[in-house]
Amino acid sequence: MAAQTFGRMKDGSPVSRYRLVRPRLRVDILDYGGVISGIDTPDREGNWTNVVLGARDVAGYEASDAHFGAIIGRYANRIAGGRFSLDGRAYQLPLNAGGSTMHGGTSGFDRRIWRVIRADDASLVLAYRSIDGEERFPGNLDVEVAYTLSDEETLRIDYTAWTDRPTIVNLTNHSYFNLSGEGSGDVMRHRVAIAADHYLPTDAGQIPTGEIRPVAGTAFDFREPEALGTRIRDADPQLALAHGYDHTFVLRDPGPLRHAASALDPSSGRRLDVATTQPGLQLYTANMLDGTVVGSGGQLYRSGDAVCFEAQGFPDAPNQAQFPSTVLRPGELFAATTTYRFSVD
Repeated sequence: MAAQTFGRMKDGSPVSRYRLVRPRLRVDILDYGGVISGIDTPDREGNWTNVVLGARDVAGYEASDAHFGAIIGRYANRIAGGRFSLDGRAYQLPLNAGGSTMHGGTSGFDRRIWRVIRADDASLVLAYRSIDGEERFPGNLDVEVAYTLSDEETLRIDYTAWTDRPTIVNLTNHSYFNLSGEGSGDVMRHRVAIAADHYLPTDAGQIPTGEIRPVAGTAFDFREPEALGTRIRDADPQLALAHGYDHTFVLRDPGPLRHAASALDPSSGRRLDVATTQPGLQLYTANMLDGTVVGSGGQLYRSGDAVCFEAQGFPDAPNQAQFPSTVLRPGELFAATTTYRFSVD
């Protein structure tokens, strides 16, 4: 596969774009942040369009805090106060989300150039070494992320990581999906289902309270397909705190790759099915997009213009012993897989 020039960062570093192709799916990926900059797939009439949000150029990605389509690490989501203890030693991370650390700090994995290990028409493998002390995380962490397209119109993302010192790791992809097409307006008519009986309520700083709350009888019940907009304006304090959905759902049957969520756009017939090995799925309705970001298609993005399905470990897990551990030690391998399958109903 020949790399295409996408532009240069502010420091002059070149950024390349790679295209993966299958008969009914095209995926563009940057070596900057491992960003998925485009996913093109047909609707029920055979019309192709890009179904993920993104920036127009490298400068747009560098200027934005939206993390469009990027690999998130070293720790996805929030860590309360930016503090955690590991083996009796306390660590203080940079604060970049009020009083917390979010998505790896001020310069996380989404703002780094990744090294290309392998590239062909159906797969791309990227690698990055996060050095000991980067964003004040302990240990050298070597990460590989493999993107693979199958003949079933599925994008598979495999994450692996290993370390030379005890550390914490939580990796995800932050793609914003609009199955009607990037820049086409809000996704409130998308019918979403999530394979979860519980979710994690948060405090005012959007840090999990520690409670694992049943979804039954709440605005968070997506056990059966429901339009995103049906209950998003309910007078639920959790929705008010986040200005919409921005919560981790506790997926059933942790362990092997299993179905996690689906989304159907009635207007185009496009359907997305998400499967993962991760214990949690962050549902995010792009609440912080405020009409100031110009997207890849030239439109302004606003709140609700996309939905994210971020398969990951639990937020603030290093400080909450009842959550699945996100600690990685020397000799261990972090491994996680998430798949996104596109079809038409």
